[in-house]
Amino acid sequence: MKKKVMSALLAGAMLFALAACGNNSSNGGNGGNAGGGSNGGGNSGAVIELRMGNVTSSSAKDAVTEVFIPKVEEYSNGTIKITHFPDNQLGNDEQSFAMAQTGECDIAVGSTSSVATTYNDLYLYDIPYMFLNKQEVYEVGFNGEAGKAILDGFSGYGLKGLAFWENGFRNVTTNNKDIAAVTDLNGLKIRTMANEIHLEAWKAMGANPTPMAFGELFTAMQQGTVDGQENPLGIITGNKFEEIEKFCTLTEHVYTPYYVVMNLEKWNSLTAEQQDALTRAMEETTQRQYELSQKYEDEAVGVMEAAGCKVRTLTDEEKLSFKEAADKANSLEAAKKIMYKPELADQMSEELAAYRSK
Repeated sequence: MKKKVMSALLAGAMLFALAACGNNSSNGGNGGNAGGGSNGGGNSGAVIELRMGNVTSSSAKDAVTEVFIPKVEEYSNGTIKITHFPDNQLGNDEQSFAMAQTGECDIAVGSTSSVATTYNDLYLYDIPYMFLNKQEVYEVGFNGEAGKAILDGFSGYGLKGLAFWENGFRNVTTNNKDIAAVTDLNGLKIRTMANEIHLEAWKAMGANPTPMAFGELFTAMQQGTVDGQENPLGIITGNKFEEIEKFCTLTEHVYTPYYVVMNLEKWNSLTAEQQDALTRAMEETTQRQYELSQKYEDEAVGVMEAAGCKVRTLTDEEKLSFKEAADKANSLEAAKKIMYKPELADQMSEELAAYRSK
């Protein structure tokens, strides 16, 4: 089993989990034993508590509260209870991923880009302009053979891949310059994640990519430490970046999914009926999450403009100039060099080509 999470990260995650999760025994009666070894599944008749760490996006949070929590309880006949920790209460994406691996928490949601350094096949979703619209993502990126293989590959990290959710296409915001063309990025400090595919693509587009923890970003933009950042619209408005950013350009340069994973040992400790309940509930929740994501994205432009943030929509020709610049980083080949299964990149490219030729 591949486990490449650094010991320091695991140690930090363990400590965080003990503080945030471990004192939650009153919620479900299972105490701190999230690993499932002595749980006995649903055979004992006891209610099983599953602790779920979630992100800041409204679509992900609302889908869990509206659909996942009640449907899991309904379909499991009350034998499973979901305790929800939204807004990164249990730690950031990397910490949440690590805690799900160790069993400190049971279900985790986070950005695939944040954990691609651990599960390298996820770099496939970091290639600029790999997907040109959401339908390609749904039909090929998630439900094509390569996408399904990547979801199944979480098992190599002690995790059950439950679903890919929508984080969305990433767009750039700035506090000092309206980005109308790719040349407007020259020299700008753009906050990015510490993701090598992202970093090289931004350099190819002329920017000065500046990796920074997400929790530090709002203050960094306020103080002018960075000139801007790039994120999906749901993240931008969910964290009120429009209150301090003056410009947003809909570059849609990368489509970033959320991973939804569960501790594999915990999953295996459940009865077949309970696993089916979680699967059914997750399918319905995923569909609702996609719907909410689109709804909130449609509303986000108005929210930003109302706050005084100018939103620029690019023409196809203007967007092509960003793509051509990003292509200089040769991200597909760069991703293949660090993926565990580089053949998945070729397979997904072929599936996309076939889909577009229909």
